[in-house]
Amino acid sequence: MVFSKPKILFIVLSVFFVSNVILAEFIGVKIFSLEKSLGFSPVNWTILGVENISFNLTAGVILWPFVFLTTDIVNEFYGVKGVRILSFLSVGIIAYAFLMIALAIQLSPADFWVLSKNYLNMQEAFQAIFGQGLWIIIGSMIAFLIGQFVDVFTFRFLKRYTQGKSIWLRATGSTLISQLIDSFVVLYIAFGIGADWSWSLILSVCALNYIYKFFSAILLTPLIYLVHFLIVRYLGKELAREMMVKAM
Repeated sequence: MVFSKPKILFIVLSVFFVSNVILAEFIGVKIFSLEKSLGFSPVNWTILGVENISFNLTAGVILWPFVFLTTDIVNEFYGVKGVRILSFLSVGIIAYAFLMIALAIQLSPADFWVLSKNYLNMQEAFQAIFGQGLWIIIGSMIAFLIGQFVDVFTFRFLKRYTQGKSIWLRATGSTLISQLIDSFVVLYIAFGIGADWSWSLILSVCALNYIYKFFSAILLTPLIYLVHFLIVRYLGKELAREMMVKAM
């Protein structure tokens, strides 16, 4: 079976996209200190009356900027239909993965395995790491879908407004808007509904999350141009132009 260049490109982008989404979900259980990771002291800001707020982020934020960057690339060459396929495919795989993890947690562990690592209870550790709360899973999937579609339509609006010029504006602009909504929705569902957080706490944590995502999106702007250049070079200018026009 011989695949055309557009199909091969879509498969490569799909694998990268779905892999990053799944990895972001799994590593997102770890909360890390951005300041300490960079060698600084925590900022300990007071936001909306909530004291000692620092950049304590889920490890998943490392990968989400790449997910939205890939979204913009897919949108550029394959349009809304391509992004929609990848978005629903990712959510389906996430749901399937967590279902299998829930099943694995319920399996009776072997006696020698439970205390096999320096007297650490491996079953409890496995459940603590992989057994995320239901509201966190629901919140992350809903926020992901909403963020994706906001990104898609913002990207298309900016692309038409600029008549296909200024890649940085439509790619970075759509990411900044979608990430703001994504950050709020996941916190509201996971912790506002799931853990009864106050509005001030949700908004203050959301603000710090968004500050990180804002600067991440800005820093990734050159990468968008690099990926765009490589894809056009792979497809050829004429085919690439044809795909971008069709994607509109």
